[in-house]
Amino acid sequence: MKKDLRINSKVFSEGTMRAPNRAMLRAVGVTDEDFKKPMIGIASTWSEVTPCNIHIDKLAIAAKEGAREAGGVPFIFNTITVSDGISMGTEGMRYSLPSRDVIADSIETVVGGESLDGLVTIGGCDKNMPGCMIAIANSEVPSVFVYGGTISPGNHEGQKLDIVSVFEGVGQLNNGTIDEETLRAIECKACPGAGSCGGMYTANTMSSAIEAMGMSLPSSSSNPATSSAKLEDCKAAGHAVYNLLEKDIYPKDIMTKEAFENAITVVMALGGSTNAVLHLLAIAHAIEVDLTMEDFNRIQKKTPHIADLKPSGQYVMEDLYRIGGVSAVMKRLFEAGYLHGDCMTVTGKTIAENLKDAPDLAEGQEIIMPFDKAFSKDGPLVVLKGNLAPSGAVAKVSGVSVTTHTGPARVYNTEKEATQAVMDNKINDGDVLVIRYAGPKGGPGMPEMLSISGILIGKGLGEKVALLTDGRFSGGTHGLVVGHIAPEAQVGGPIALLKEGDMVTVSSAKQEISVDVSEEELENRRKEWVAPPLHKRGVLGKYAHNVSCSSIGAVTDNFNR
Repeated sequence: MKKDLRINSKVFSEGTMRAPNRAMLRAVGVTDEDFKKPMIGIASTWSEVTPCNIHIDKLAIAAKEGAREAGGVPFIFNTITVSDGISMGTEGMRYSLPSRDVIADSIETVVGGESLDGLVTIGGCDKNMPGCMIAIANSEVPSVFVYGGTISPGNHEGQKLDIVSVFEGVGQLNNGTIDEETLRAIECKACPGAGSCGGMYTANTMSSAIEAMGMSLPSSSSNPATSSAKLEDCKAAGHAVYNLLEKDIYPKDIMTKEAFENAITVVMALGGSTNAVLHLLAIAHAIEVDLTMEDFNRIQKKTPHIADLKPSGQYVMEDLYRIGGVSAVMKRLFEAGYLHGDCMTVTGKTIAENLKDAPDLAEGQEIIMPFDKAFSKDGPLVVLKGNLAPSGAVAKVSGVSVTTHTGPARVYNTEKEATQAVMDNKINDGDVLVIRYAGPKGGPGMPEMLSISGILIGKGLGEKVALLTDGRFSGGTHGLVVGHIAPEAQVGGPIALLKEGDMVTVSSAKQEISVDVSEEELENRRKEWVAPPLHKRGVLGKYAHNVSCSSIGAVTDNFNR
């Protein structure tokens, strides 16, 4: 060994006072020689509760093999996951975003409590990916993230399917477009095996962002879950973390402001999920990088949307993998001057150095457009502000032809009530459907609303009805939707003061969201408004009392840093 790579765990080999510590480690297989080596944690999010993570046990073993081959002493430990797709439209959805913090805290706890020197985290579903990244930031040891990989698309009568196809199928059934037999066929074929939801939804968005940030190995974000390449990613990550230890490269050396700008650029170019705004803000908060919603708007204005990927496009992540993957897209963006090439990565090389070896996009491919034929000259994730959202709101405008919508507010305090109104055909063309008290505190947990947005699409109302909420939308959501409205209703944000019939305007062109009510009238309503009681029990109670505004990432440790 060229130098002592033991950062935290070196205490275990020093002196007789450490004999009890060593005794415990001997019981799990650590030898005298191992005490001289760095101890590397392999944080696995394996679980049988979701296809996104059901294969990660094998991936963790591959990462462990790589870390041991490189010269480390690896230990696998587990954390939880919650499946957004399974909890969507139920009370369980309130636990999804809080799980991000539970995951982050649990991984950091093991790294700190066990005095580990390095860390490989393997995430598959939406919240365990940013959860892993927040843990990496807070643990402050050399680290590598590995994505568990995308699912293969399903197929029904020659049409590619994914989980969003099922949600939209419910609306189609309600609208009389398909029958129950067809819906069942779609349900049974939509998710054929292991891996995360296949479009450019939240999981694939975050995997792409993390690779662009330099925190995962080149090409690993687009390698499918069941491919041999994914096992190789994990083994290589075990080697990579040892290399980071040798070179004294820490997460703070990689996760710089410029690295976050690269991540946002790739998300905009690919047409990623609105959740990227929330999660990148939270990761930046953890690593102490000054990132704001204004940074997203600044980069949005100069980044073209060039990817024909679901939910607004035709293709899925596995298709992108076949034509060169995220690395090939990054290479095109870098060569055109959109990325910072001097950012360090987990390879120990810069973005520019990595991209020299990256593949070019395949000849004749139709997924990534040339810049002069981009779907739009600016990015599809737009931050809106106005008297209805003074701290901001987030809209995804890809595939939406309507740039301005004005209509009467149809106000509901729960998603269940709003969904029933849609199913009962009580929501009409031109309406602005508002679901409030669904924010980080009010939900609590800022639930996603793929169910109701999918039903609106299925009923043909995707661009005829604007859907507004202080909650969130799935990465699979598309249509005329605005989420993350802040301040949220629970803390007395203007959305809490809306009344049935108020005229609301949403304009992506002007980046505005407003209600045609005077400040004087809003102030009078505020005087009469009473906050509902906060949730008081268990993890949701802890979350409701500690979580911050969505405009700073809905973090739970905003202690005036």
